[in-house]
Amino acid sequence: MAAATLIRGVDLVAAPWKNGGGVTREVAAFPAGAGLDAFTWRVSIADVAQAGPFSRFAGIDRTLALLSGAGMLLDETDATDAAGAHAVKTYALTQPLDIARFAGEARIDARLVDGATRDFNLMVRRGAAVAESEVWRGATQRVLSADVVVLFCAGGSVSLALGDEGQTHVLEADDTLRIDTPKALPCTVKGAGTVLAISIRYTR
Repeated sequence: MAAATLIRGVDLVAAPWKNGGGVTREVAAFPAGAGLDAFTWRVSIADVAQAGPFSRFAGIDRTLALLSGAGMLLDETDATDAAGAHAVKTYALTQPLDIARFAGEARIDARLVDGATRDFNLMVRRGAAVAESEVWRGATQRVLSADVVVLFCAGGSVSLALGDEGQTHVLEADDTLRIDTPKALPCTVKGAGTVLAISIRYTR
């Protein structure tokens, strides 16, 4: 049977970045307690205070979604030419829940549009798992089927009823519902809030 774990945003612990450019709050990870070099997947919220380079994670696929702030531009650069690095692609995150997907080993430099931003960060170890993300706005009915589903309330408030018996969880902004082994599990969403839904499947 599916197991649901409610994670309140107010309970998340902030940890500073190594470069001092912001702070991050881990929401959930697998295996539990795994370090940055050992996780299969990791979900976190980051407050980006200043422009600068992203940390690089070899073998990791990353998904980044803008939660609040005026946004940021992510320049993927290539330093293989003699003249130095130049942007080969720019990801523009300027509207709430704009999403960028890129390889963790890519060289990424962030430019803030107008002040600090907050973003949702999903990291998945390539070859060990794959993940899909989608945005749910307002009331909807879904069927959840994955090894793990992470439902993050990105704004407003929502009520999530799981299964035929309607076990209900109320999520406010920054709250998360983690559901393990939801095999064809019905999910009814009520309320005017917005949910970022992540489905994770293990590949080994």
